[in-house]
Amino acid sequence: MLWFKKQPDSAAPIGEPDTIVPCSLSVALDSGQFQQHFAKLNSQAEDAAGLEALLASLQMKSQLFSSLLNVQSLPSLTMDGIEALLEMVFSARRRVFPALQALGVEVIRKAIQDLLYGDGALVERLQTFSEIVQIDETADKETRKQAAKNRRAAFDFGAEMLHFNNPAKYPLMTRWVWDQNTVSGALREFIRGNDSLPDVPLGNSPEMFEGARAWLAEQIAEQGLYKDVPFWIDLVEAQAYSEYFRSMAEGMLSADFGRGITPQEQLKKFLGIDAERKAGQSKVKRDTVVH
Repeated sequence: MLWFKKQPDSAAPIGEPDTIVPCSLSVALDSGQFQQHFAKLNSQAEDAAGLEALLASLQMKSQLFSSLLNVQSLPSLTMDGIEALLEMVFSARRRVFPALQALGVEVIRKAIQDLLYGDGALVERLQTFSEIVQIDETADKETRKQAAKNRRAAFDFGAEMLHFNNPAKYPLMTRWVWDQNTVSGALREFIRGNDSLPDVPLGNSPEMFEGARAWLAEQIAEQGLYKDVPFWIDLVEAQAYSEYFRSMAEGMLSADFGRGITPQEQLKKFLGIDAERKAGQSKVKRDTVVH
């Protein structure tokens, strides 16, 4: 549940499953860095209508996820529904579908049920969901490497289902927000002097993600914004990461981030709210590809 330091007692009902208590971050985030990214977000959106459109797109994404993944609807989830969800997860839609399709919809429904509504620890459920992508240890090195990438993409898919099915309760825990294994992600862009830091030991726990989200919520409240706070946080994080990505990858962008893409289009792609597919077409790759 999204916590505010000034309101810790009302942030989440005591005893509610998966209550995530934010932890103190091992590295301080900087309000000046936030202001820079927030100002850039506003300028690139061009006007208030542009920001409202972005927020509306995130609301629509959340409505789609919750309509397919709520307790009543989940038993009827089809592979078409899974494909619709994957279309809105940029880091998974080019990888995961073939593996899920091979397992069959009943297996995937059970895996999603356990992820969203299971009794185990949240971090363990998320890891277990990612492991539905099998890695054949007897296969050649390249095949195992691709399977590992697909498993990481499945982790992102699971993280997005948690967040967009219940955005107030779960922070967005995808690798582009933060990945301790590569010491990279949007959160690094809120640390002053991050370029000179050899390590940023934030960790990958849900409590860390919620601690960062609580800090971002406070920064957003100081802008006088109290509505749609989970989605404002998503936007600011995507803005920060898109700036990093463009600065590091200009000139070697992949096909999914072509040279002609604008900063706002790139931000939307990270959030999975980029242009809708054409009739009869899908952004989901049905064959395993290198991304």
